[in-house]
Amino acid sequence: MMPPESPPALALVDVARRYSEGEGVIEVLRDANLAVEAGQSVALVAPSGTGKSTLLHLAGLLEHPDDGEVFVDGEPTSGLPDAERTRLRRIHVGFVYQFHHLLPELTALENVMMPQMIRGLSKRDAAARAGDLLGYLGLAKRLNHRPSELSGGEQQRVAIARALANAPRLVLADEPTGNLDPKTSDHVFGALAELVHATGVATIIATHNMELASRMDRRVTLRDGQVVELD
Repeated sequence: MMPPESPPALALVDVARRYSEGEGVIEVLRDANLAVEAGQSVALVAPSGTGKSTLLHLAGLLEHPDDGEVFVDGEPTSGLPDAERTRLRRIHVGFVYQFHHLLPELTALENVMMPQMIRGLSKRDAAARAGDLLGYLGLAKRLNHRPSELSGGEQQRVAIARALANAPRLVLADEPTGNLDPKTSDHVFGALAELVHATGVATIIATHNMELASRMDRRVTLRDGQVVELD
């Protein structure tokens, strides 16, 4: 007897999201569908204003869909109370933004320890995992440096390590290399891709950089509020 197939790490099923503007309504997403498997990287490539950030917010349980359902590991989430959605987000989702949002008073190591300790991990265990992640990203000699003492590329690599600190099922990145020069961008993106494949986490990266997008497993865009696969 064949074992049952595991559900996708993330699935958006017939998702709609609308916003009121004046006396009208703007429909950003309409019957949008997207499934991302564990270990799979998906580039979300679309012009500004088409709903990329909205899709990421829905996938990360930061917003509720107006219609449809968001499944995390096969479990529906739209009907859950906010406290439970927050708990799932802390455990299952890691975020990387265009700006690193590191806490300036903490070292690189402490920034990556923080989400683990919030989840309940001991300081010793959190420090060990943070050190491993930062070392994997080439920052073993920068653990005790604060963000202001790090380059832009180093800051963003710390942000990547922080996003993966709690071993999430899903990582969502919104233009994670948008503030970096091309060479640094390529290096940071490569580090993210390596870590994603090493950990088996599902990943959606919103980017305008088609060269970087071409290095991911899949490429999708948004057209008329729907997710469309690209060649």
